[in-house]
Amino acid sequence: MQTLDYFQIIRQAWEEFDDRHEIKGIFDVSAHVSTNHVYKISFFERQPVFAKLSDYGNFEHFKEDHVIINNLANNLEAPYENFLAKSLVKRNDLFIYRYYEQKNCAWVVFYNPIKIKHRMPRRLEGKHIRKLGRELARFHKACSNVSNQLPRASKTVVTDIHRLMKNLRTEKFCATQEQKDLLMRQCDEFLHQADRVNYSTEIESIPVFVDWNIGNFSVGGDGKFYSRWDYDWFRASSRVMDFYFFSRVVSDVGDRTVFSYLIDPLMEDRFIMFLKEYHRIFPLNEAEVRLIKEAYRFFILNYVVKDGTHFFLPSYARKLQKEAYDLYIPAIETNYNVDKILKALKI
Repeated sequence: MQTLDYFQIIRQAWEEFDDRHEIKGIFDVSAHVSTNHVYKISFFERQPVFAKLSDYGNFEHFKEDHVIINNLANNLEAPYENFLAKSLVKRNDLFIYRYYEQKNCAWVVFYNPIKIKHRMPRRLEGKHIRKLGRELARFHKACSNVSNQLPRASKTVVTDIHRLMKNLRTEKFCATQEQKDLLMRQCDEFLHQADRVNYSTEIESIPVFVDWNIGNFSVGGDGKFYSRWDYDWFRASSRVMDFYFFSRVVSDVGDRTVFSYLIDPLMEDRFIMFLKEYHRIFPLNEAEVRLIKEAYRFFILNYVVKDGTHFFLPSYARKLQKEAYDLYIPAIETNYNVDKILKALKI
């Protein structure tokens, strides 16, 4: 895909969407940590739009995710009715441009600009942490309230883990045999724990965005969610899938430009403070609390190991995957204590 002309694909996508408005300029506004492509498009006689271009994965999954997100954006109740950036629709259908040429393919979706207010501080104070815990609980409640109105998702954490296990059995998977054996054991453990809590039948599935870096959302002056615009790791899953990134947001070390995905933030007293406020608004049960550990395990297996080379630039991908084998996975059993959370929440 590196030989593709992304700017030309954007132009072709816009021409198919609405060829009446001539493009004045296309500007790459991608975050240069991941491999995702985001562009701002200016015009001579209309307001700008943003384009997201993806050249990895499955078109049907890309389409499915964005259809669900757009339904969610339109169905969310106040005060979140304008929280999510909305995709552009053509003749009642979400518009997705599909580029295909020989073995190269890419997909484009357009968004209207969304207003941004305040970024959260790089290191949060206690008042910020408590407010953020309550705010996520209210947002999750709003997502739960409309979850039955949304299209069904075909992709689940279980299907993703099975896909990784299938990849591990092929020669194309780049890892030593020792690393493959380690990953296979982790996959088996995840599936075992999912079965223990009857994940598929007893755990509510709601829209979750997984990646909640402070650069992905803004808040109002009152600390409440104001806007969100990054959907790269969106999925329908348990609400606890969102917790790991919030543990990093509230961590004592704060937001960092050089990052790792250690499990330790889940054990910090600051995250416990966050969870206690969340639990007051939208109570968790014991099965969900026990799933926090498995949500972290899934994140490492799926987003860092299985798809890391597609989500992160090569230098980051190599670093994070090495750390996954050496640090992240071993620490799951040694550095995490679910009883600390259960005791704090009085469950």
